Amino acid sequence: MAVNFVDRVVLNVAAGDGGHGVASVKREKFKPLGGPDGGNGGKGGSVVLRVDPQSTTLLDYHHTPHRRAPNGKPGGGDERNGGDGADLVLPVPEGTVVKNAAGDILADLVGHDAEFVVAAGGRGGLGNKQLASARRVAPGFALLGEPGEALEIVLELKSLADVALIGFPSAGKSSLVSVVSAAKPKIADYPFTTLIPNLGVVTAGSARYTIADVPGLIPGASEGKGLGLEFLRHVERCSVLVHVVDCATLESNRDPMSDLDVIEAELAAYVPDDSLGGRPLSERTRIVVLNKADVPDARDLAEMVKPDLEARGLEVHIVSAVAHTGLKELTFSLAKHVAAARAEMEALVVERPRAIVRPKAVDDTGFTVRKENSPDGEVFRVQGDRPTRWIHQTDFSNDEAVGYLADRLSRLGVEEQLYKAGAVAGSTVVIGPEDNSVVFDWEPTMAAGAELLTGPRGTDLRLGENDRKSRGEKRQEFHGRKDAQTAARETLAAERKAGHWATARDDTDE
Repeated sequence: MAVNFVDRVVLNVAAGDGGHGVASVKREKFKPLGGPDGGNGGKGGSVVLRVDPQSTTLLDYHHTPHRRAPNGKPGGGDERNGGDGADLVLPVPEGTVVKNAAGDILADLVGHDAEFVVAAGGRGGLGNKQLASARRVAPGFALLGEPGEALEIVLELKSLADVALIGFPSAGKSSLVSVVSAAKPKIADYPFTTLIPNLGVVTAGSARYTIADVPGLIPGASEGKGLGLEFLRHVERCSVLVHVVDCATLESNRDPMSDLDVIEAELAAYVPDDSLGGRPLSERTRIVVLNKADVPDARDLAEMVKPDLEARGLEVHIVSAVAHTGLKELTFSLAKHVAAARAEMEALVVERPRAIVRPKAVDDTGFTVRKENSPDGEVFRVQGDRPTRWIHQTDFSNDEAVGYLADRLSRLGVEEQLYKAGAVAGSTVVIGPEDNSVVFDWEPTMAAGAELLTGPRGTDLRLGENDRKSRGEKRQEFHGRKDAQTAARETLAAERKAGHWATARDDTDE
């Protein structure tokens, strides 16, 4: 049998990686070294879950459980920034609950166009144009793009309905939905005909509400028997529960009272999510519908047990989905209970969450240094958002980029904390998470390749401003040369006039 309805899937999502920045030098005619002009990389696309009214199942994600957003584009020369990766928007039905692999609820998507960013895209790396400064005139490196988030999530669909019809298989729930609403569920004379929840809209006077036909329950449903947990999941959001009892069953060990007790026990044993209301199902408004009253023996049995059920404080309706008897009273009664439940929800005082500002402590550095014992010996692990992000952005094949990382870590105070933790030259230092970390031997005065350069990191002597003369200095130098030439000519003329210089013709005459 082909699968056409899925209400729980495990989905692997991955956001796009950020584009790499570019190290480039501007080159024009008469300006072979015009300065850095590398552009920034684009941001990676995020994975977004959004409620779509046209979506009714999670079937698409059952067939293709791996989804990835596009990466950001790398930057280019001439200050050209890379394009951002487009967000990957995944449509989900209303009522979808998002959980992580540990079972913690991340989001409850209720409401038109409600959305949740489940995986954020990585930021793009900076080009050498953005890294240039007064001290770093010509950076020969750029930052790499950050990787996007990747995680495994669980999507669970919990139907949104005001009224839920519950009961044993073949109790007539689907028939009841088909006659009180426009829904057309599958109806047959064998158990477990309904395998998926069927929703219908009921109109009773000016009231409108939704009713759900939940697949049949059996003893042990709260423990997962007969797919009971999958079925009970769709009852969590309903405010009114209707027990549909089959008064014409042919099974000798069943009767309306025992059927009701079994289903009540399963409702009491099932514990819904606290974040979705958390109220036990046994505390919801419950109504008993004695169905199939068109059968004479069933009618007599219904009349017999009705006083006992009312003695329990339950509202009882005797109906026949086939003969359409008792349906009008039932629909108007359900409308009254739904209106009361909605008024109760609206009457709840919803306190706006206050924005709590917790300033960082004066000694909060944003990272931690912890000494650990590993099979290879003693290591010092550095953990924190900024050090981890800087590790991902560093091109370790570029000595200048590694030196830039060392400068950033030093300014952040990592070296000082390593000293305090007991690290010495040659100690093993690990930066980043355990599954993706960088390990190196620590040298407190590590120049990280800067000694290979002809000047400080990020400088180029050919672009140095110290040797360039100003216009005033050039004008002064020009006038100085002219004054020196004039003085030399005057001195030469005076010496010739005094007879210190003789021409070759004068020597011949003598």
